[in-house]
Formats: sequence, structure tokens, C-alpha cells
Amino acid sequence: MKGHYLLFLFVFAILLISGSCVTRKKLTYLQFSGTPARYDESGGENRVSVTPAAYRILPYDNLYIRVITPDPQWSSLFNTMPVGAGGAVTEESAGLFGYSVDGEGLIEIPFVGKVAVGGKTLNEVKVTLDTIFQHYLTDAAITIRLVNNYVSVIGEVRMPGRYSLTKDRINVFEAVAMAGDIEDFGNRRRVQLIRPSPYGPVVKEFSLADRSVLSSEFYYVMPNDIIYAMPMKGKTFQVNSSFWQLFLSTVTSALGVIAFFRTL
Repeated sequence: MKGHYLLFLFVFAILLISGSCVTRKKLTYLQFSGTPARYDESGGENRVSVTPAAYRILPYDNLYIRVITPDPQWSSLFNTMPVGAGGAVTEESAGLFGYSVDGEGLIEIPFVGKVAVGGKTLNEVKVTLDTIFQHYLTDAAITIRLVNNYVSVIGEVRMPGRYSLTKDRINVFEAVAMAGDIEDFGNRRRVQLIRPSPYGPVVKEFSLADRSVLSSEFYYVMPNDIIYAMPMKGKTFQVNSSFWQLFLSTVTSALGVIAFFRTL
């Protein structure tokens, strides 16, 4: 009977240890797979042939629009945002006084009225506003920026949270790096991206362990994307492993005590 108990404990310990381990292959990004990435070999170099799409404005976005003319009094007629000391515009002020896009994709500019911006890129909106302001001002310079320019990274990452995009385009690896990388028990083969669209959120799933992601539509991150690093199946077992290790230690100690008294 004692031998059966020891055999059971030995097998249980092996399963516990193996279930708590993560292989190197599961932690490696950009492995080769049966689906090759698309490459452009022009110019004597292998370059990933992926073109980042321009972000198109959605309802409830918030735009920072600044009109500058040689006469500040004329500029102030069209600017809803007060400029702080030294001419600095903070992120908070841009969000508070920016132009909110309504549910129909319109913004309302003082003395101009409603302007359709939904579905357009920032460059297209700038061209539209340049044409409109030609009827009101001369030598006007217009600056447009998306205020809600964030990406959120959640799930099995070291520092989940919402991060500001400080440049026009970043890729998914840069976004994951901002969150401190994926944890050991994060599933690099099952990463989900939640992307807003005019028809509601779109959920896509892809693998960061596969090199084909370099030429996929998921490689570049869009403003307001949510990246979800899913846990591995062994995550639940790993979370509970401390309990089972304590249980195994207790049972082993108990059997040792029983065996000691039987030898007396």
C-alpha cells in the first residue's frame, strides 16, 4: 500500500511540474510556418509588402482643429480651444475643447456650420476645411489632429492599460512592447484585436508567433484598437499550482510520519 501511495505521489508531482512549464517554442515570436509572408523583392531587398491603411474618422471621435491667420482676432472666431501660457495646448484641453463628431459624422464649426467628416481621413478633412475657409479667410493655416489617439492592451501582458500613440503609425509589436510584453502564460498564437468600425466593433484573431503576421492587416495598429493577449490553457493550472504543491507537501509529510510510526 505504501508503494502505491509513493507511486501516485511521484506521478502527480511529474504532472504538476510538466503542467507548470512553458516551452521555448511557445514564447518565441515570428516563427516560420507553412504560410509564408508576402515579400516585395524590388530593389534587391526582401521587404514586407504591407501598406498601412489610413484611419478614417468615426462617430464620437474628437478632433483638434486649429486655424491660424496673420490676424489673431480672425483666428479666434473659428477656434473653440483657448491656448495656455506660452501657446501650449495640452491633451486635456484638446479633449475638452475639441470638435466632437456626432452620430451622423458631422462637426459644427462656429460661423461655418456643420461639416461632414465621418469616413474621411485627416488629410481629406484638411482639404475640405481648406476649401471652406477660403471663403472666410486668406492665408489661413489649418492643423488637424485626432485627440482620441490611443491603443489599449489587455490580458496576459505585464502592464495592461491604455497607451497614447505618439506617431502616426505603430505596429502590433510596438503596442505590445508598450505594455511590457506578453507574460509567459500569454498565448502568442491567439491574440485578439478589437477594432471599431461604422458598423460596430470587429474582432479579429491572429498569431504573433507566425511570420505571416508581418504582411497581414493586423500588423499596423489603428487608433482606438484594443489588443487582447489571451491566456494559455495551462494558465488555470499554473494559478492553482501553489495549492497543489502545498497539498502534495502535506500528504508527503503525513505519509512520512505514518511510515515512521510503523517502524516503531
